[in-house]
Amino acid sequence: MLKNTKAATKITALVVDDSLINQRIHHKLLENLGIENQVVGNGKEAIDVHCSGKHFDLILMDMDMPIMNGIEATRTLRAMGIRSTIAGVSSHSSLSEDTQEFIEAGLDDYQEKPLTPAKLVAILHKVNLHV
Repeated sequence: MLKNTKAATKITALVVDDSLINQRIHHKLLENLGIENQVVGNGKEAIDVHCSGKHFDLILMDMDMPIMNGIEATRTLRAMGIRSTIAGVSSHSSLSEDTQEFIEAGLDDYQEKPLTPAKLVAILHKVNLHV
């Protein structure tokens, strides 16, 4: 059976951040690159979206959020068998202990905020998601 190659090349992303400003910025950065994306406000919502059957190529995950933080959400998604690329995006230094715990939870990449177009493209290239 032949697959529709146009549909196969469309990248989808999930933005997980409790800050409305960061949600808007990350949504727009992805949209400007032609990446369809959905936004949720915490790690539990990210888990719930995946439990509903949705799949994303890329997840931009904040670390500090209410209800369920990015570290726990990343661990849970990996335990569920989710193989999406998960990039941590946080204001914490990449050298902090919290950030190391975040990376060890199952991140594919980590970027300090603010997320810029160049940082987003670097994430995409690092994991072979080309726009």
